[in-house]
Amino acid sequence: MKRIFFLAFIFLSTMVFAQKAIELPLWPNGMPNTNGLPCDQEDLDGGRVAHVVNPFITVYQAGRPNGMAIIMCPGGAYARLALGHEGHDMASWFNTQGITYVVLKYRMPNGHHEVPLSDAEQAIRLVRKHASEWGINPHRVGIMGASAGGHLAASLATLCISEDTRPNFQILFYPVISMLKEVTHGGSRQNLIGDNPSKDLEDRFSLERQVSAHSPQAFIMLSGDDATVPPINGIGYYLALCEQKIPATLHVYPTGGHGWGFRDDFTYKRQWTGELEKWLRDGLIFND
Repeated sequence: MKRIFFLAFIFLSTMVFAQKAIELPLWPNGMPNTNGLPCDQEDLDGGRVAHVVNPFITVYQAGRPNGMAIIMCPGGAYARLALGHEGHDMASWFNTQGITYVVLKYRMPNGHHEVPLSDAEQAIRLVRKHASEWGINPHRVGIMGASAGGHLAASLATLCISEDTRPNFQILFYPVISMLKEVTHGGSRQNLIGDNPSKDLEDRFSLERQVSAHSPQAFIMLSGDDATVPPINGIGYYLALCEQKIPATLHVYPTGGHGWGFRDDFTYKRQWTGELEKWLRDGLIFND
């Protein structure tokens, strides 16, 4: 009998937190710019894709929404997207917290630096447009990103052009932040701003230099032994936020390298999920 009740509980819990995946194109009426890639999307191993030319969002609605939404930008050096462990794999975990979770499949820049950011801006517009339909408070929409996707998320947070595209908070996994040669991840820099960018362009996308008093609150996590994206990227961004008195939290795990996302083999998965869950529940400051 106890087993029957347990199975019934699991079934009802699954129903409560069931994900309703909705796919919406970002630009149904035509894109405002192009990345110049003529080829179709290329599907790679491990749930990754390259040559993204048709961007869209996948929306996982929470069964019991708490009004919060998070838009995730997977990483991939601005050349491909790790849509699994840095994307769709996190949906159920966020949904069980009452959070509507959105995965952004954004276009690769291919040297057209304006393209990914325009997709991120459109994604947050779409989420806020559908806020009442999806049980979202439009003043509780955050942007999240990993690696180069972290750079895109931080770009939206620091370079947003209006209040309708400004996220209310940002979550960054081992992010690329700077475009300075001695600090950045070389592949992300080359794919976003090219081999010989102007000083102005390099500075614009060195996001530690773009933080202002208007930047949203942040949760940043990374590994101290990351040999792909130097830890100073996330640490420098955290310090820039602190200098502007923006609420910010930084977690540096001693090992783990780069690219762990939601993978179970990351030693500190229990720590980061617990710390982020607590921050989302108790640490955010909203002015609805």
